[in-house]
Amino acid sequence: MEQQIRFCTSTDGTRIAYATVGQGLPLVRVLCWFTHLEAEWTNPLWRGFIDGLSRRLLFVRYDGRGMGLSDRNVKDFSLEAHVHDLEAVVDAAGLERVALFGFSCGAAPAIAYWVRHPERVSHLIIYGSFPRFSWLDTEKGSQQFEATLTLVRQGWDSDVPAYRQFFTTLLMPEPDTDAIRAFNELQRVSASGENVAAFLAAFRDIDVRPLLPRVTVPTLVIHRRGDTLCPFEGGRELATGIPGARFLPLDGCNHFPLPNEPVRQTICEAIVEFLDVDEEAAAGAEPLAKEDVHTILFTDMEGSTTLTQRLGDAKAQEVLRTHNSIVRDALKAHGGSEIKHTGDGIMASFASASRALECAIDIQRALAQHNEANPETPIRVRIGLNAGEPVAEEEDLFGTAVQLAARVAAKAEGEEILVSDTLRGLVAGKGFLFSDRGDVALRGFEDPVRLFEVTWREE
Repeated sequence: MEQQIRFCTSTDGTRIAYATVGQGLPLVRVLCWFTHLEAEWTNPLWRGFIDGLSRRLLFVRYDGRGMGLSDRNVKDFSLEAHVHDLEAVVDAAGLERVALFGFSCGAAPAIAYWVRHPERVSHLIIYGSFPRFSWLDTEKGSQQFEATLTLVRQGWDSDVPAYRQFFTTLLMPEPDTDAIRAFNELQRVSASGENVAAFLAAFRDIDVRPLLPRVTVPTLVIHRRGDTLCPFEGGRELATGIPGARFLPLDGCNHFPLPNEPVRQTICEAIVEFLDVDEEAAAGAEPLAKEDVHTILFTDMEGSTTLTQRLGDAKAQEVLRTHNSIVRDALKAHGGSEIKHTGDGIMASFASASRALECAIDIQRALAQHNEANPETPIRVRIGLNAGEPVAEEEDLFGTAVQLAARVAAKAEGEEILVSDTLRGLVAGKGFLFSDRGDVALRGFEDPVRLFEVTWREE
């Protein structure tokens, strides 16, 4: 399986090189320096990651601006510029929704991208990173940083490897001659000393701590306990600041895992498991990974007309806004896309049946909490789900799969989740509990459809 290298253009005209390999759920690596798509393909430091992830995912990598095959003659290395580069890659690759793999310094652009485009990110994975350069808070740290910039500017492009060896020992303090040689070569071909210094100077002032509480997408933070380049406290701070983030601490001090370290396979497996990539899809059977297969979810507020008559237009609209907010927060958390508002509810689409059902359960639980706190204005919502291949046109979905999902929702009572037999089959073995409602006649469908009610209340 060969990688496919293409180019796209960022907002300031910078040409960005990106590569794709594999198939399935798109995982985009965000890494802004020391990248070179061609060199990585044969370099043992990256080849293990490429093979481990592309077997079950569509693995997308790109060279940061000023690096690798991307344009080298650039001046702007700001966070904003890196976010624009990521936008260009995702758009050019034709990816509607992606998982982002913020590797090291790539965490900041990945987080900032999610804040700007939450509807396009299904998962966020961060490895070996930090919210800011906290070690520059001390006088000693600042002095060391300035000395590093001087070292880079003066000797990076020379034939003497000692200048680049400084970074190698930071990233890989454990001795491994082959790994050191491989990384020295990757540094040499990836960027000029001028661009490395400009990148470091720009990232010195980046601080994404204010963005962390806003991140609601499922997030996995991976960090090595003895990381000498990015201290463990930085990873812990990210995991603490992002609501609900999972934290995976790993042993070892090498910032970049060496080819012979088992932890590399551990990282790949943790990512695949976090993304919930099933083995059937990984083996090439692609029922739900195909872009034209959707799980459709409908919400419908019960008694909305009566509510308006009882509360009046203004108060009823406030209740509707509360419903909208709860549903949209759940969609963001589970990677759903809002297709349209139906007046009394919302229609949404998911690439994963299990995440759609998890979203429906979270909606009902959030509404139950609201109703307990606001008994005078309870919100009772019907939810129906179905999976199929709708027709996409003008940012909307049409066809039998959509119509059936709407009819399933109409058969539900307030506070119920009903699903079609098709949807239930897709999530078999995923831990969901159902009760059989039997074959039900649905308006517009000749044959009865077997429906199942989802158990969502916590014991």
